[in-house]
Amino acid sequence: MDVNLKREAILDNYQNPANRGLPKDSAYKEVNSRNESCVDNITVAAKVVDGKLDDIKFDGEACAICTSATSVMTKELKGKSLEEAELIVENFNRMIDELPYDEDLLGELNIYNEVYKQPSRKKCALLPMESIKKIIDDEE
Repeated sequence: MDVNLKREAILDNYQNPANRGLPKDSAYKEVNSRNESCVDNITVAAKVVDGKLDDIKFDGEACAICTSATSVMTKELKGKSLEEAELIVENFNRMIDELPYDEDLLGELNIYNEVYKQPSRKKCALLPMESIKKIIDDEE
């Protein structure tokens, strides 16, 4: 994907994030994650029904990379089984860590495939995955 298209997609998901706003519903499990090296402080909430991520929401204050990665993550993981979501999270983490990964699993998350070039931004991109992984692990 062209670097300008990636930049546009990241900026759009930062300025107009999908699934922003935490529900007032006890059926959702919430996990808060913070990045010690910058402003990132997000809460991810997920509702699991019959082994699937039925809905995912988030809120908090975060940089462009973290906010946009959280937005894209919610879109890509919503409706996936816990096993499918875990595989996507694992492959995303591998991509950010410059390890072999299956790009076909990641969909729009592939726009972060060059974050590794800015090591200080890796944690920003990984923060939402850290949150959803805790929710997945708690459900299994």
